[in-house]
Amino acid sequence: MTTIQWFPGHMAKAKREVSEKLKFVDIVFELVDARLPLSSRNPMLDQILQQKPRLVLLNKADLADPLQTKQWQKYFENQGFLALAINAQDNQGVKNIVGKAKQALREKIERDKARGLKPRAIRAMVIGIPNVGKSTLMNRLVGKKIAQTGNKPGVTKGQQWLRSGSELELLDTPGILWPKFEDPEIGKKLALTGAIKDQLLHLDDIALYGLDFFARYYPGKIAERYGLEKSEEEQLAADLLMSITAKKGFRDNYERGSEMIIFDIRHGKLGRFTLDRYEELGANVE
Repeated sequence: MTTIQWFPGHMAKAKREVSEKLKFVDIVFELVDARLPLSSRNPMLDQILQQKPRLVLLNKADLADPLQTKQWQKYFENQGFLALAINAQDNQGVKNIVGKAKQALREKIERDKARGLKPRAIRAMVIGIPNVGKSTLMNRLVGKKIAQTGNKPGVTKGQQWLRSGSELELLDTPGILWPKFEDPEIGKKLALTGAIKDQLLHLDDIALYGLDFFARYYPGKIAERYGLEKSEEEQLAADLLMSITAKKGFRDNYERGSEMIIFDIRHGKLGRFTLDRYEELGANVE
């Protein structure tokens, strides 16, 4: 698979704007994909955000392996960040965000109170890589469709302030991807979940990666979805792709078969999954 690089001009501009506007917010809501909690983080953020309080929101938790999600929440908390699993699409867990933000800002809130300052709304910046669900989250928090959404990366291009009730003001930002994926594995994971435009990829490469992953970590799911014998999952991924394509009557149209497999994986048709495996991290959260 070729090295994936994608750094449109508006992303470079967004990086500068985030740095400039950071002083206007109290906390950063870092939105990640619960299916790849590490790979969907932008490594530039630690440098940009530095010591700014942060709340990590693991979005699309309804599509992720629940056991893995719990372990990743503990991981982030051990890194010094509060973490919350949410499903912005169905408004699950979203109502807990303000409470978590207050928890993260407890010292600041107490300092302001001791100084006699009048309480005000928490000012937060929402940030994350493309297609992680930022606009959907913004719309849920605000209660109406204000932020532009789209089922493709790179929809949000500018910055805007939005008010969420009396307790929260939100600064939206475009999705920022880093210029180059040093680890090709990260590129494959992002591609499989839709964080990178499909036009930049070879779909069969992504489908093969997905088949390899499910056969290894969630055995039986491929056979169940596509009406195959379980023993057929033991084939090489390329042979498995051919078997599925033939089973679906696509003849030798492997691109069509690849599109179907990628669609099914992204939309949870093969079940809930997490690409970033906590057990392979080697971290101790106990």
